[in-house]
Amino acid sequence: MAVYEHNYKPFTGKTTPTWSRFLIIPRNAYRAVFSSKIFIMFFAVCFIFPLIMSILVYLKHNTNALGIFQAQLNDLIPIDASFFFTFVWVQCYLAFFLSVLIGPPLISRDVENNGLPLYFARPFTRTEYVIGKMCVLLILTSLMTWVPGLLLFGFESYLEGWTWFSENAWMAGAIYFGCFLWIVFISLFTLAVSAWVKWRVVASGILVGLFFIPRALAGMITVATFTNYGNLISLQTNFTNIWLGLFGLFSRDAMRVPMNYGGSASREIIFWEPPLWGSWAMIVFVALILLTMLYLKVRAYEVVR
Repeated sequence: MAVYEHNYKPFTGKTTPTWSRFLIIPRNAYRAVFSSKIFIMFFAVCFIFPLIMSILVYLKHNTNALGIFQAQLNDLIPIDASFFFTFVWVQCYLAFFLSVLIGPPLISRDVENNGLPLYFARPFTRTEYVIGKMCVLLILTSLMTWVPGLLLFGFESYLEGWTWFSENAWMAGAIYFGCFLWIVFISLFTLAVSAWVKWRVVASGILVGLFFIPRALAGMITVATFTNYGNLISLQTNFTNIWLGLFGLFSRDAMRVPMNYGGSASREIIFWEPPLWGSWAMIVFVALILLTMLYLKVRAYEVVR
Protein backbone atom coordinates (compact mmCIF):
# COMPACT_ATOMS: atom_id res chain seq x y z
CA MET A 1 0.00 0.00 0.00
CA ALA A 2 1.43 3.30 -1.09
CA VAL A 3 1.94 6.03 1.49
CA TYR A 4 1.47 9.49 0.05
CA GLU A 5 1.81 11.53 3.22
CA HIS A 6 5.23 11.72 4.81
CA ASN A 7 4.26 13.62 7.94
CA TYR A 8 5.26 10.82 10.33
CA LYS A 9 7.78 11.83 12.96
CA PRO A 10 9.51 9.82 15.67
CA PHE A 11 8.17 10.04 19.21
CA THR A 12 9.92 12.89 21.03
CA GLY A 13 8.25 12.56 24.44
CA LYS A 14 9.65 11.06 27.60
CA THR A 15 10.14 7.31 27.36
CA THR A 16 9.79 4.82 30.19
CA PRO A 17 13.15 3.56 31.52
CA THR A 18 13.89 0.02 30.40
CA TRP A 19 14.40 -1.29 33.94
CA SER A 20 10.92 -0.23 35.11
CA ARG A 21 8.77 -1.21 32.13
CA PHE A 22 7.53 -4.32 33.90
CA LEU A 23 5.82 -2.14 36.53
CA ILE A 24 3.10 -1.21 34.04
CA ILE A 25 1.64 -4.71 34.54
CA PRO A 26 0.92 -4.42 38.29
CA ARG A 27 -0.16 -0.79 37.85
CA ASN A 28 -2.97 -1.81 35.50
CA ALA A 29 -3.75 -5.06 37.34
CA TYR A 30 -4.42 -3.23 40.61
CA ARG A 31 -7.33 -1.40 38.98
CA ALA A 32 -9.19 -4.70 38.64
CA VAL A 33 -7.96 -6.05 41.97
CA PHE A 34 -9.10 -3.10 44.08
CA SER A 35 -12.43 -2.95 42.29
CA SER A 36 -13.40 -6.14 44.15
CA LYS A 37 -15.10 -5.52 47.49
CA ILE A 38 -14.33 -9.08 48.59
CA PHE A 39 -10.61 -8.49 48.08
CA ILE A 40 -10.67 -5.16 49.94
CA MET A 41 -12.48 -6.75 52.86
CA PHE A 42 -10.09 -9.71 53.03
CA PHE A 43 -7.04 -7.46 52.65
CA ALA A 44 -8.24 -5.36 55.60
CA VAL A 45 -8.81 -8.50 57.73
CA CYS A 46 -5.19 -9.52 57.09
CA PHE A 47 -4.00 -6.61 59.25
CA ILE A 48 -6.01 -7.56 62.33
CA PHE A 49 -3.41 -10.04 63.61
CA PRO A 50 -0.47 -7.57 63.27
CA LEU A 51 -2.58 -5.07 65.20
CA ILE A 52 -3.19 -7.61 67.97
CA MET A 53 0.52 -8.45 68.13
CA SER A 54 1.46 -4.78 68.35
CA ILE A 55 -1.05 -4.30 71.19
CA LEU A 56 0.57 -7.19 73.06
CA VAL A 57 3.98 -5.56 72.60
CA TYR A 58 2.62 -2.26 73.91
CA LEU A 59 0.90 -3.84 76.89
CA LYS A 60 4.12 -5.53 77.92
CA HIS A 61 5.74 -2.12 78.42
CA ASN A 62 2.70 -0.37 79.88
CA THR A 63 2.92 -0.68 83.66
CA ASN A 64 -0.53 0.85 84.19
CA ALA A 65 -2.18 -1.72 81.96
CA LEU A 66 -0.28 -4.55 83.67
CA GLY A 67 -1.46 -3.24 87.01
CA ILE A 68 -5.07 -3.30 85.84
CA PHE A 69 -4.78 -6.87 84.62
CA GLN A 70 -2.65 -7.81 87.64
CA ALA A 71 -0.42 -10.00 85.50
CA GLN A 72 3.03 -10.06 84.02
CA LEU A 73 2.37 -10.18 80.28
CA ASN A 74 5.98 -11.09 79.61
CA ASP A 75 5.46 -14.35 81.53
CA LEU A 76 2.32 -15.16 79.52
CA ILE A 77 3.50 -14.07 76.04
CA PRO A 78 7.27 -13.51 75.89
CA ILE A 79 8.46 -11.34 73.00
CA ASP A 80 11.07 -13.69 71.59
CA ALA A 81 11.76 -15.82 68.53
CA SER A 82 8.58 -17.89 69.08
CA PHE A 83 6.53 -14.68 69.13
CA PHE A 84 7.82 -13.53 65.74
CA PHE A 85 7.67 -17.07 64.32
CA THR A 86 3.96 -17.15 65.14
CA PHE A 87 3.52 -13.82 63.38
CA VAL A 88 5.31 -15.06 60.26
CA TRP A 89 3.34 -18.33 60.23
CA VAL A 90 -0.07 -16.66 60.46
CA GLN A 91 0.61 -13.82 58.01
CA CYS A 92 2.22 -16.07 55.42
CA TYR A 93 -0.79 -18.36 55.36
CA LEU A 94 -3.06 -15.34 54.95
CA ALA A 95 -0.82 -14.27 52.06
CA PHE A 96 -1.37 -17.68 50.46
CA PHE A 97 -5.16 -17.29 50.54
CA LEU A 98 -4.82 -13.77 49.15
CA SER A 99 -2.80 -15.21 46.25
CA VAL A 100 -5.52 -17.82 45.66
CA LEU A 101 -8.06 -14.99 45.57
CA ILE A 102 -6.39 -12.77 42.99
CA GLY A 103 -3.71 -14.93 41.34
CA PRO A 104 -5.49 -17.43 39.03
CA PRO A 105 -6.59 -14.89 36.35
CA LEU A 106 -3.23 -13.13 36.06
CA ILE A 107 -1.79 -15.17 33.19
CA SER A 108 -4.77 -17.32 32.19
CA ARG A 109 -6.62 -14.30 30.75
CA ASP A 110 -3.68 -13.43 28.51
CA VAL A 111 -3.30 -17.04 27.37
CA GLU A 112 -7.02 -17.51 26.73
CA ASN A 113 -7.38 -14.26 24.77
CA ASN A 114 -4.09 -14.66 22.87
CA GLY A 115 -2.68 -11.57 24.53
CA LEU A 116 0.89 -12.79 24.92
CA PRO A 117 1.86 -11.95 21.30
CA LEU A 118 0.77 -8.36 21.97
CA TYR A 119 3.15 -8.17 24.94
CA PHE A 120 6.11 -9.71 23.17
CA ALA A 121 5.61 -7.74 19.96
CA ARG A 122 6.86 -4.80 21.99
CA PRO A 123 10.26 -4.40 23.68
CA PHE A 124 9.11 -6.66 26.48
CA THR A 125 10.84 -9.91 27.38
CA ARG A 126 9.35 -13.03 28.95
CA THR A 127 11.36 -12.38 32.09
CA GLU A 128 9.92 -8.88 32.41
CA TYR A 129 6.43 -10.24 31.83
CA VAL A 130 6.76 -12.88 34.57
CA ILE A 131 8.35 -10.41 37.00
CA GLY A 132 5.57 -7.91 36.28
CA LYS A 133 2.91 -10.52 37.00
CA MET A 134 4.75 -11.62 40.14
CA CYS A 135 4.89 -8.04 41.38
CA VAL A 136 1.08 -7.97 41.46
CA LEU A 137 1.28 -10.58 44.23
CA LEU A 138 4.66 -9.68 45.73
CA ILE A 139 3.77 -6.07 46.51
CA LEU A 140 0.44 -6.90 48.13
CA THR A 141 1.75 -9.87 50.12
CA SER A 142 4.79 -7.87 51.24
CA LEU A 143 2.49 -5.26 52.73
CA MET A 144 0.95 -7.92 54.97
CA THR A 145 3.99 -10.08 55.81
CA TRP A 146 7.53 -8.78 56.20
CA VAL A 147 6.64 -5.06 56.17
CA PRO A 148 4.42 -5.19 59.30
CA GLY A 149 6.77 -7.83 60.72
CA LEU A 150 9.74 -5.47 60.58
CA LEU A 151 7.59 -2.63 61.91
CA LEU A 152 6.59 -4.87 64.82
CA PHE A 153 10.24 -5.75 65.45
CA GLY A 154 11.16 -2.05 65.29
CA PHE A 155 8.38 -1.20 67.74
CA GLU A 156 9.67 -3.76 70.24
CA SER A 157 13.24 -2.52 69.72
CA TYR A 158 12.14 1.07 70.38
CA LEU A 159 10.45 0.10 73.63
CA GLU A 160 13.21 -2.25 74.82
CA GLY A 161 16.20 -0.16 73.84
CA TRP A 162 19.46 -0.58 71.97
CA THR A 163 20.67 -3.56 73.97
CA TRP A 164 17.70 -5.71 73.02
CA PHE A 165 17.98 -4.63 69.38
CA SER A 166 21.68 -5.48 69.14
CA GLU A 167 21.12 -8.90 70.70
CA ASN A 168 18.11 -9.78 68.54
CA ALA A 169 18.84 -8.04 65.23
CA TRP A 170 19.15 -11.46 63.60
CA MET A 171 15.41 -11.96 64.09
CA ALA A 172 14.73 -9.06 61.73
CA GLY A 173 16.64 -10.95 59.04
CA ALA A 174 14.66 -14.11 59.84
CA ILE A 175 11.38 -12.21 59.49
CA TYR A 176 12.32 -10.67 56.16
CA PHE A 177 13.98 -13.70 54.57
CA GLY A 178 11.33 -16.15 55.81
CA CYS A 179 8.46 -14.03 54.50
CA PHE A 180 10.19 -13.12 51.24
CA LEU A 181 11.05 -16.74 50.46
CA TRP A 182 7.42 -17.72 51.04
CA ILE A 183 5.81 -14.98 48.93
CA VAL A 184 8.21 -15.56 46.03
CA PHE A 185 7.48 -19.30 46.09
CA ILE A 186 3.71 -18.78 46.38
CA SER A 187 3.80 -16.25 43.53
CA LEU A 188 5.62 -18.75 41.30
CA PHE A 189 3.20 -21.45 42.37
CA THR A 190 0.16 -19.30 41.58
CA LEU A 191 1.47 -18.06 38.22
CA ALA A 192 2.42 -21.56 37.09
CA VAL A 193 -1.09 -22.84 37.77
CA SER A 194 -2.58 -19.71 36.18
CA ALA A 195 -0.54 -20.27 33.01
CA TRP A 196 -1.72 -23.86 32.58
CA VAL A 197 -5.34 -23.67 33.82
CA LYS A 198 -7.71 -21.25 32.11
CA TRP A 199 -10.70 -21.56 34.46
CA ARG A 200 -10.42 -19.46 37.59
CA VAL A 201 -12.45 -21.72 39.89
CA VAL A 202 -10.54 -24.80 38.77
CA ALA A 203 -7.20 -23.01 39.19
CA SER A 204 -8.14 -21.91 42.72
CA GLY A 205 -9.15 -25.46 43.59
CA ILE A 206 -5.88 -26.84 42.21
CA LEU A 207 -3.87 -24.32 44.23
CA VAL A 208 -5.59 -25.26 47.47
CA GLY A 209 -5.48 -28.97 46.64
CA LEU A 210 -1.80 -29.08 45.69
CA PHE A 211 -0.97 -27.21 48.84
CA PHE A 212 -2.99 -29.18 51.38
CA ILE A 213 -3.41 -32.68 49.91
CA PRO A 214 0.34 -33.53 50.15
CA ARG A 215 0.10 -32.85 53.89
CA ALA A 216 -2.53 -35.60 54.19
CA LEU A 217 -0.42 -37.92 52.03
CA ALA A 218 2.56 -37.25 54.26
CA GLY A 219 0.52 -38.35 57.25
CA MET A 220 -0.46 -41.55 55.48
CA ILE A 221 3.18 -42.28 54.60
CA THR A 222 4.16 -41.65 58.22
CA VAL A 223 1.64 -44.18 59.47
CA ALA A 224 2.48 -46.76 56.78
CA THR A 225 6.30 -46.57 56.98
CA PHE A 226 6.83 -45.45 60.60
CA THR A 227 8.99 -42.55 59.45
CA ASN A 228 8.52 -38.79 59.23
CA TYR A 229 10.39 -38.56 55.93
CA GLY A 230 7.03 -38.46 54.19
CA ASN A 231 6.80 -34.87 55.42
CA LEU A 232 9.23 -33.90 52.66
CA ILE A 233 6.36 -33.98 50.14
CA SER A 234 4.39 -31.47 52.22
CA LEU A 235 5.05 -27.84 51.29
CA GLN A 236 3.52 -26.72 54.57
CA THR A 237 5.85 -28.86 56.67
CA ASN A 238 8.91 -27.90 54.64
CA PHE A 239 8.28 -24.19 55.02
CA THR A 240 7.45 -24.57 58.70
CA ASN A 241 10.80 -26.32 59.19
CA ILE A 242 12.58 -23.58 57.25
CA TRP A 243 10.96 -20.87 59.37
CA LEU A 244 11.82 -22.77 62.54
CA GLY A 245 15.40 -23.03 61.31
CA LEU A 246 15.61 -19.30 60.59
CA PHE A 247 14.37 -18.49 64.10
CA GLY A 248 16.63 -21.08 65.73
CA LEU A 249 13.70 -23.24 66.85
CA PHE A 250 14.11 -26.27 64.57
CA SER A 251 14.82 -29.59 66.23
CA ARG A 252 15.05 -33.17 64.98
CA ASP A 253 14.17 -34.60 68.36
CA ALA A 254 12.50 -37.97 68.08
CA MET A 255 8.84 -38.47 68.84
CA ARG A 256 8.30 -41.78 70.64
CA VAL A 257 4.92 -43.43 70.06
CA PRO A 258 3.97 -46.70 71.83
CA MET A 259 2.34 -49.26 69.50
CA ASN A 260 0.33 -52.25 70.72
CA TYR A 261 0.03 -55.34 68.55
CA GLY A 262 -2.72 -57.15 70.42
CA GLY A 263 -2.41 -58.95 73.71
CA SER A 264 0.43 -57.76 75.86
CA ALA A 265 3.00 -57.28 73.11
CA SER A 266 4.01 -53.66 72.63
CA ARG A 267 6.61 -51.74 70.72
CA GLU A 268 7.85 -48.17 70.78
CA ILE A 269 8.13 -46.46 67.38
CA ILE A 270 10.58 -43.56 67.09
CA PHE A 271 9.82 -40.79 64.57
CA TRP A 272 12.72 -38.51 63.60
CA GLU A 273 12.09 -35.24 61.78
CA PRO A 274 13.78 -35.04 58.34
CA PRO A 275 16.95 -32.90 58.25
CA LEU A 276 16.57 -29.20 57.60
CA TRP A 277 18.58 -29.35 54.39
CA GLY A 278 15.98 -31.80 53.03
CA SER A 279 13.26 -29.16 53.34
CA TRP A 280 15.45 -26.57 51.59
CA ALA A 281 16.28 -29.02 48.80
CA MET A 282 12.61 -29.91 48.26
CA ILE A 283 11.53 -26.25 48.06
CA VAL A 284 14.31 -25.45 45.56
CA PHE A 285 13.36 -28.53 43.50
CA VAL A 286 9.68 -27.56 43.35
CA ALA A 287 10.60 -23.94 42.50
CA LEU A 288 12.66 -25.15 39.52
CA ILE A 289 9.67 -27.20 38.32
CA LEU A 290 7.43 -24.13 38.57
CA LEU A 291 9.93 -22.01 36.60
CA THR A 292 10.05 -24.69 33.92
CA MET A 293 6.26 -24.69 33.69
CA LEU A 294 6.24 -20.92 33.20
CA TYR A 295 9.03 -21.12 30.60
CA LEU A 296 7.08 -23.68 28.56
CA LYS A 297 3.78 -21.81 28.66
CA VAL A 298 4.69 -18.11 28.56
CA ARG A 299 5.63 -17.56 24.93
CA ALA A 300 4.46 -15.44 22.02
CA TYR A 301 3.00 -18.38 20.14
CA GLU A 302 1.62 -21.84 20.79
CA VAL A 303 1.76 -24.84 18.47
CA VAL A 304 -1.61 -26.58 18.32
CA ARG A 305 -1.69 -30.08 16.87
